[in-house]
Amino acid sequence: MNRPAREHGGEDVQVPRAEFRSYYGRPILKAPVWKHDVPAYLFTGGLAAGSALLAAGADLTGRPNTRRAARLAALGALGASTYFLINDLGRPERFHHMLRVAKPTSPMSVGTWLLSAFGGAASLAATTEARHRGWTARAGRAAGLGAAALAPGLATYTAVLVADTAAPSWHAARADLPFAFAGSALASGAAVGLIAAPVREGGPARTLAVAGVALEVAATHRIETGLGLLGEPYRTGKAGRLLRAARALNLAGAAGAVLGRRSRVLSALSGAALLAGSLATRFGVFEAGVASTKDPKYVVEPQRG
Repeated sequence: MNRPAREHGGEDVQVPRAEFRSYYGRPILKAPVWKHDVPAYLFTGGLAAGSALLAAGADLTGRPNTRRAARLAALGALGASTYFLINDLGRPERFHHMLRVAKPTSPMSVGTWLLSAFGGAASLAATTEARHRGWTARAGRAAGLGAAALAPGLATYTAVLVADTAAPSWHAARADLPFAFAGSALASGAAVGLIAAPVREGGPARTLAVAGVALEVAATHRIETGLGLLGEPYRTGKAGRLLRAARALNLAGAAGAVLGRRSRVLSALSGAALLAGSLATRFGVFEAGVASTKDPKYVVEPQRG
């Protein structure tokens, strides 16, 4: 909509709305060079963390099938996560170089150490499943509890990592992204129990599913509606479609988890919906941050305000 202004003679004229441009038509900010390995890494890291938490709970409450499935899922997700991270870095030795120093102020440095420590604990816990008795079972429990202790950091450090960039919509959501990622990790971990464990052991997984979905939906809603202009990339375009799909899948998965207490099929379908929802959340957040670097208004307007 055009707005009126007055020329020297006092006559109203129509002045076109200002367009946000940069020199030579280039974006003000450089878009992240990260490819889709990064949101895949965000998803698999969260899945590993959520699975480790479920495994520890199952071990402490005497649910061996859930424990075994969750430990193996944590190890598999960890392997995939490591692959995606190293593939994005370009050269495997770059991951090794990150372990030369420990910088508490660097999310990447903290994350590298977290991933390494979690990997050792989760790997030991999973390998003890081959002979789970005596001292082997005790070692597995200790390793599993260690992995569970590191899981919250593994699930949320990636939110700090992306929020610590110049991407306007990521940085503006720095207070809520860790909660969204934590909820997504819990929901994906619960999905493992719903898919792989018998329904008689499904109580903790169902509780975890509801809690994870509630946390993720609440956090993403705050991000979409509470950031003003910088929440727009989360509601529009590809990111908006992904996050709407994630919300629908997560709510359906949580509802199925509650209603499918005695149904193996419904439990498995609910778990699949939660996994798909968690994946869509990570890709949606990734696309929103990238989109906010491509339109100058997301840089100019907040600075003017």
